[in-house]
Amino acid sequence: METLFSLPALALLAFLGFGSVRVTSGGQSRLVERLGKYDRQLKPGLSFVLPVVEKVVSHESLKERVLDIPPQQCITRDNVSIEVDAVVYWQLLEHARAYYAVDNLQAAMVNLVLTQIRAEMGKLDLDQTFTTRSEVNEALLRDLDQATDPWGVKVTRVEMRDIVPSQGVQQAMEQQMTAEREKRAAILRSEGERESQVNAARGRAESLLLDAEAKAKQQALMAKARAEAAAELAKVIETHPAAAESLRLLLAKDWMAMGEELAKAPGGSVLLVDPQSPASLLTALRNLQDKG
Repeated sequence: METLFSLPALALLAFLGFGSVRVTSGGQSRLVERLGKYDRQLKPGLSFVLPVVEKVVSHESLKERVLDIPPQQCITRDNVSIEVDAVVYWQLLEHARAYYAVDNLQAAMVNLVLTQIRAEMGKLDLDQTFTTRSEVNEALLRDLDQATDPWGVKVTRVEMRDIVPSQGVQQAMEQQMTAEREKRAAILRSEGERESQVNAARGRAESLLLDAEAKAKQQALMAKARAEAAAELAKVIETHPAAAESLRLLLAKDWMAMGEELAKAPGGSVLLVDPQSPASLLTALRNLQDKG
């Protein structure tokens, strides 16, 4: 009889002893209540809980976790409807505060993040929501971390993933972008045409300048050549009296022909020569021919 009564007692003790053992993994936390009142937090490792008297009421991870925020309709400062979703990285620092401060921690955080996102989007125009995303992330992180501090929660990072305007706004933005591209293309075409015209005008001007310089150089060379020839002839005549006499005879022979040229000369033309200087006569006749 004693053996029969001892076996159930031993089995009951073994069951109660096995049920009182708790093994907590690293990065985990368990909260224990004793007779309905918070008693302690079990650390990683092997722990014992008194049967019936004590109870594990919460088991949570202390690692960093990701909270996926569903898309949320928001209204910007310029009354444009947009859809925003985000990702929040957070960590439970004080398990007991979180358990006793809020009933459903994750649902409370989701609602808090959605409220903060709507508030931040309402401060910005549509264009600013695309250009100041990093600033909005920093503002959300600051506000959420401050709001969740009483819960024993640390918000480590907030990232807005997508900002999607309404369909009508997207069509208007596409039309605006198309108009801007066409405007830039027209400006580039007009600038190209202007550059082409300027280059063509510059080329014509340079061509005319080069042509004028070439003609001036040619006339200068011709004048120089005639002057050198006349000077050489005059020198020969001055140094060779016989050649001067022959030239006078030839000039006398052609005097009548030169008289006809003189008759055709423009009014007011005067022929000044030295009868004793054939070279002077020759130079004057040549100048007269050039004027005619």
